[in-house]
Amino acid sequence: MPMNSSTVGKSTKRFRQVAEKRWLMSYAAGIGEISANYYDTTKKLIVHPVFSVCPEWPVVLDAQRVEGSESMTTEEARSGVHASHDVLIHRPIRPNESLYTCATITSVEQRKAGAFQMMRLETRDEESNLIVSTHQGGLSRGVNVVGGDKTIESAPLLPEIPSDTQANRLFTIPVSTYAAHVYTECARIYNPIHTDRDIARAAGLPDIILHGTATLALAVSCLVNNLFDGNAQRVKRYACRFSAMVLMPSTITLEVNGLADSHVWFTAYNKAGEAAIRGGYMEVR
Repeated sequence: MPMNSSTVGKSTKRFRQVAEKRWLMSYAAGIGEISANYYDTTKKLIVHPVFSVCPEWPVVLDAQRVEGSESMTTEEARSGVHASHDVLIHRPIRPNESLYTCATITSVEQRKAGAFQMMRLETRDEESNLIVSTHQGGLSRGVNVVGGDKTIESAPLLPEIPSDTQANRLFTIPVSTYAAHVYTECARIYNPIHTDRDIARAAGLPDIILHGTATLALAVSCLVNNLFDGNAQRVKRYACRFSAMVLMPSTITLEVNGLADSHVWFTAYNKAGEAAIRGGYMEVR
């Protein structure tokens, strides 16, 4: 059955979660961060910029249950892959604060590979002040759209790479055999294709694969630590498109395609030389 564009404009329920220090530290450990800034509780803990995907996860799942989504079968819903991610950090998340997250489906359109859906996620504090806003795209492979393409909001555009920018810096990021299992538990993001080989192969994958958000977090950490003095609180925005799998154990090669002032453009390649992340972008304060 097809994806119904009548879901556009519909919102999930609001989820409340607490940014517990234990969770913040676990997330940093799950991506191999070694800076004491993420662990020293005698000081103000720094929250990793990609941690926002953690409170967003149950909201992403709930988006599969908004009115109109019942047109898709369970198997079709499972065919969805994380296709794009664009995050604007209005202010860093603070340890132990309550986070309130919900999502609105902003577009559904037919693409050659399947049905593409975009949603806007917003995480706010107790006073309803916006902390993080995310535009997340997902592709349901081989699924058609009914009701025609519909859009109420487009994702923000990314700056283009200046012609005179610095470029061509390479970094190597090791990925351990059990990186996906560790990330799953530390992030509290569970999807069996990342930890259960039987389910991953039944889904047509060669093996379990690393989460796209884990690959993105590793890339963001590498850029922060090598280009911006390890100061993760400077990160204002990051974005990318996910386009190839990262198997384990393996190595990710991070290529800096452009670097100008507070902006960096990058690509992350898997061990086979395929671009796991395309159109990578990060902006710092």
